[in-house]
Amino acid sequence: MEFEPVIGLEVHAQLKTQTKIFCGCSTAFGALPNTHTCPVCLGMPGVLPVLNRSVVDFSLRMALATHCTIAGESRWARKNYFYPDLPKGYQISQYELPIAEGGYVDIEISGELKRIGINRIHMEEDAGKLLHDSSRPVCRVDLNRAGVPLIEIVSEPDLGSPEEAGAYLRQLRSIVRYLDICDGNMEEGSFRCDANVSIRPRGTTKLGTRTELKNLNSFRHVEKAIQYEIDRQREVLLEGGKIVQETRLWDPDSQRTQSMRSKEEAHDYRYFPDPDLLPLVVDDNWIEDARKTLPELPEEKRRRFIDQYGLSFQDAAFLTAGRPLADYFEACASLFSNSRQVNNWVTGELMRVLNSAGKSIEETPVSPESLAELLRLMEEGVISGKIAKTVFEEMAATGRSASEIVEKKGLKQVTDSSAIEAIVDKVVLENPKEAEAFRGGKTKLMGFFVGQVMKESRGKANPQMVNELLARKLKNS
Repeated sequence: MEFEPVIGLEVHAQLKTQTKIFCGCSTAFGALPNTHTCPVCLGMPGVLPVLNRSVVDFSLRMALATHCTIAGESRWARKNYFYPDLPKGYQISQYELPIAEGGYVDIEISGELKRIGINRIHMEEDAGKLLHDSSRPVCRVDLNRAGVPLIEIVSEPDLGSPEEAGAYLRQLRSIVRYLDICDGNMEEGSFRCDANVSIRPRGTTKLGTRTELKNLNSFRHVEKAIQYEIDRQREVLLEGGKIVQETRLWDPDSQRTQSMRSKEEAHDYRYFPDPDLLPLVVDDNWIEDARKTLPELPEEKRRRFIDQYGLSFQDAAFLTAGRPLADYFEACASLFSNSRQVNNWVTGELMRVLNSAGKSIEETPVSPESLAELLRLMEEGVISGKIAKTVFEEMAATGRSASEIVEKKGLKQVTDSSAIEAIVDKVVLENPKEAEAFRGGKTKLMGFFVGQVMKESRGKANPQMVNELLARKLKNS
C-alpha cells in the first residue's frame, strides 16, 4: 500500500523585546541562573501581570507579514499543567481567540511555489529550563526564561514531505529575522519547532493518527526526525499495527524518535480565560502603525533582485534568505554596476572565506566598498581574475584594501605587448613538441601554453593578450 505523509508544524519564536511579557525582568540570554526573575514571573501569590505593548507590536508585524487576519479582540487564557519549570502551575497563552488567524507562507520546492496555510498565531509566555546533572541524579531549574514572550505559529497540515517542512521552517525564520522580532537561533532555543506527523493511504482525505515530535533544534534534525517518523509509522501499519497518538522525542545520537508520553488534547489543559488580564483590543490605527514598520520582506526582495539585477531564482533566493547578506550585496552592487559579477563574488569567494572561518556575513572582514574596489581593479585590467582571487584572500586575512595589496606586492597586470610577446616566444621555443602537436590539430594544447605563460609571468600577464599572441605565434612558428 502506498502512503502519503501529512505534516503540520508548531513554531515558537522568542521575541526580541528587552523585557518579559508580563513584568520588567530582562530577557537577555546567558545570565546566571535565576537572576532575571521577580515575584511576577515566579508566580508569587498576590502579584498581577501587566502586558508588554512591544510584544503586541511584534506579533502584529508577524501577522501582517504572513497575510493573517488580525482579531479586533483577542483573549488571554490559562493553560494548566504541572511541570517543575512552570512556577505558576499554568502558562498564560491564548486559546479560543488568538491575535491572528488564516494566513499563509509561500515556499519554493523543486523550482515551484507551494502555499502553506497558517492556522493561527498567538502570544504566550515561555516556561523555565531544566538543567540535568550528568554526574548524579539531580535536576536544577533556571527560571530566567520563565515569562519571556513567544509567538506560536501553527501551520495547517499542508506539508507533504520533510523537504517541504524544512523549506517552510527556513522561510518563517527568514521572515522573523527580516522583521527583527526574533534572532532565529535554534541552538539557543529562541526559534523552536514541534512537528505533527501522520500518514494515510495515498489518494484518501481522512487524516491518520498523528504523533508530535519534540527536541528538534536544527533544520536538519527537523527533516531527519520527520522522515524517520514517516518510515516508522509506515512499518507499523504494514505489519498490521496501529499508530498511538503520543509525543515522541528525537534522539540525534541514535537518529531515532522515542516515546515520551501520551499526547495531550486541549481539554487536558483545562483552558479558561485569565481573570487577571483584560481582553486585548487592537484597532485599525494600531494595525496601520505596525504595517508602516514592515521592511521589504524576503519574497518581495527576491522578486526585485531577479527583475532589477537579472539574477537567477536560485541566486536571488540565496542572497535574500537573510537580510544582512541581501544588504551586503546591494551595497556592493550600488558601487559596482556589474551586478552579476558582484553576485558571483559574494556567493562564491566571499561565502567560501566566511564558511571556512565559521563567520557570518555580519563578521566579514571585507566590506562592500572593499569588494567593489577589487572588482573595479579587475574590470579596468589592473589585475587579472586569478590575481584578484589571491588579493581577495589577503584582504580577508588582513583587512587591507585591494589597491594597497596590489601596490605593495607588485601585482599589477602586465599589459605591455612587447613584454608578453617575449614570454610567449620563450615558452613556444622551450616546448617544440607541444607546438608541433598544436599545429597538427591538437588545439586543446592552447590551455597548456597559456598556463606556461601565466606561470612565467607569475600570473600577471593579460590573459586576452596572451591568447592572441599565442594563437599567432603557434600558427606561424
